[in-house]
Amino acid sequence: MKQRIVTGIIAAAAFLPIVLLGGRPFILLVYIMSAVAVMEALKLKKIPVFSMPGFLSILLSFIILVPQSGSDEWTFLGLGKLEYLVLFVLFFLVNTVITKNHFTFDDAAYCVLLPLYIGFGFSYLIETREAGIAFVFFALLITWASDSGAYFIGRSFGKRKLWPDISPNKTLAGFYGGIASAVLVAAVFLFILDFKAPAIWVLAAAAILSVAGQVGDLAESALKRHYNVKDSGNLLPGHGGILDRTDSWLFVFPLLHMLQLL
Repeated sequence: MKQRIVTGIIAAAAFLPIVLLGGRPFILLVYIMSAVAVMEALKLKKIPVFSMPGFLSILLSFIILVPQSGSDEWTFLGLGKLEYLVLFVLFFLVNTVITKNHFTFDDAAYCVLLPLYIGFGFSYLIETREAGIAFVFFALLITWASDSGAYFIGRSFGKRKLWPDISPNKTLAGFYGGIASAVLVAAVFLFILDFKAPAIWVLAAAAILSVAGQVGDLAESALKRHYNVKDSGNLLPGHGGILDRTDSWLFVFPLLHMLQLL
């Protein structure tokens, strides 16, 4: 626990100033985090990072990460993100033929799904930062409050397991405790900051994002359990890898973007 707290403080001290700075440094950091997360996920399936499929997966995640505000200027040969996605799918399928099915159809599907799952999740982090830094901190605080609330309340009062086949340590009490903690933090957030959103929207969004974050955590737990590993990586002592630390974000930020459109 001590190592987890120390790592969390150091990571936050490095990450939050870049979030505040925004612009290209922030976008570069998100690209790096996305690349590391994709590499961690490739290793789960034992697909070499330094291989054509590994390289193409990372490259596709970079293409998906291009902010919507810059995508029109970025388009190459008149092709947009959807067209590049189709091309990459074809490249992966061609590789199944070239390797005589040593690189299988399942491998190809995995190499396409990873950039979609990770790339789009991080792309909405960039979109949210462009919409306003308050929304980024709102999402981060909600996620951290939900995670902490679920952990401490689950340990103190949790008896009935939430989803033991996927994550044996999570409990129903922790699930509801995470939601309650997120709503409480959202209320404090409203009180401290002049957040330009109706109070009912903020509180409802907090509850919805807490559920989304916990489901995102379970989704990554399902991925790790399928490949029989405890952590996606070891970059962050006490936390695991980048994917372990940001699995909730990959659900929270896209959903927050959708809620902002309502």
